[in-house]
Amino acid sequence: MATPIKMPQHGNTVEECILVRWIASKGSRISTGEPIAEVETDKANFEIEAPVEGVLLETFFEEGALVPVLTNICVIGQPGEDVEPFRPAPPASAAAKTAAPAEAVQPRPLAEPAPVPVPAPGPAAAGVLSPRARRFAEEHDFFPASLMGSGPGGRVLEADIRELYESSPRVSSLARQMIRDGHRPRGSGAGAGGMLLARDLLDPPVRMSRIRETIARRMRDSLAGTAQYTMHASADANGLLAMRKKIKAAGGHADANVNDMVMFCTVRTLIEVPDINAELIDGEIFRHTEIHLGFACDTDRGLLVPVVKDCRDLSLPELAARTHRLSDEAVRGVLSPDDMTGGTFTVSNLGGLGVEAFTPIVNPPQVAILGVNAIQLRPVHRDGEVLFVDHIGFSLTCDHQVIDGAPGARFLQKLKQNIENIEALAGL
Repeated sequence: MATPIKMPQHGNTVEECILVRWIASKGSRISTGEPIAEVETDKANFEIEAPVEGVLLETFFEEGALVPVLTNICVIGQPGEDVEPFRPAPPASAAAKTAAPAEAVQPRPLAEPAPVPVPAPGPAAAGVLSPRARRFAEEHDFFPASLMGSGPGGRVLEADIRELYESSPRVSSLARQMIRDGHRPRGSGAGAGGMLLARDLLDPPVRMSRIRETIARRMRDSLAGTAQYTMHASADANGLLAMRKKIKAAGGHADANVNDMVMFCTVRTLIEVPDINAELIDGEIFRHTEIHLGFACDTDRGLLVPVVKDCRDLSLPELAARTHRLSDEAVRGVLSPDDMTGGTFTVSNLGGLGVEAFTPIVNPPQVAILGVNAIQLRPVHRDGEVLFVDHIGFSLTCDHQVIDGAPGARFLQKLKQNIENIEALAGL
């Protein structure tokens, strides 16, 4: 019996996915549980596995297609079975295009690398060349996209194309081939007479990934729709470093690192300063009792923000274990979209990269985000002496629509106290 395979819905917010590639080919025999296709959402990659055994009878989409969730993408069954009842109907727009008579599309000639002022094409533009003009074009490998000739009926004469050729920048043979391959000029040519050389060309542009486009859109929307400001503070980091050393030596607890400890202290601080743990949605402020802590995670596919749900009562080892699992899944590209939604506050740590201070951008509808900076030695005046003590820096960005400076400062003040008393706070 033929079985249709649908595009699964990974997460409640996912409406469509990109079919990255077919792992199995049409006509091949498939075993139950065998991967048949790789799919990408705006946040993660995953594989679709065959729910039944059989032959891959038909695939309904090409690689790279954007497919709505719960749409049939292929059929598995036995040879000879009819697959047409499972074929998805084309979108209305596609059907309309199919019904309309197809227009012949002429191949577009390669444009010269620099814009050349050319009169607007007339009735016989870029088409009717005199024999001498055509020979000149072929000899000089020069075929402008459009040119109105001075001959009868707009016919292009040799003088017309020679004049345009002499007023246009020259292009070396290698540069011309590179332009055909997608390279673009960076400016005027460095060769004799302004000739464009290979070194004058930029690499072909790279299309932004779906994840990168999503990140860019969210960052623009965040800055356009909020009134953000950032405050900086620091705390004595000796307690963190001592705690880290103690955990590594004990070996019995989860391998909690400095970032895990900062996240743990952040949760305790949000409990004490709850105004920061809020969202602004359509002009209404929602203050949350539960704490769902997001943390920025750098991956090969871009920035992802996994969310540790319900972390208010988690111990340090429990929080560290969840954080490490989500981080690993994010890096491997198998993180569920549901694990990246619902955050009420976010932590972004660039301290491991040596960043001393930065301006993290709020992730709406959240109203604040904490940036964690590098640990560095700072002079401290104690008992008449100047000592150099390890300090960890923090950058708190708030939405001034909801959080004024004083509540934000109190959050940093309380966070500093918790960081400097991490051992007592964690109870380890």
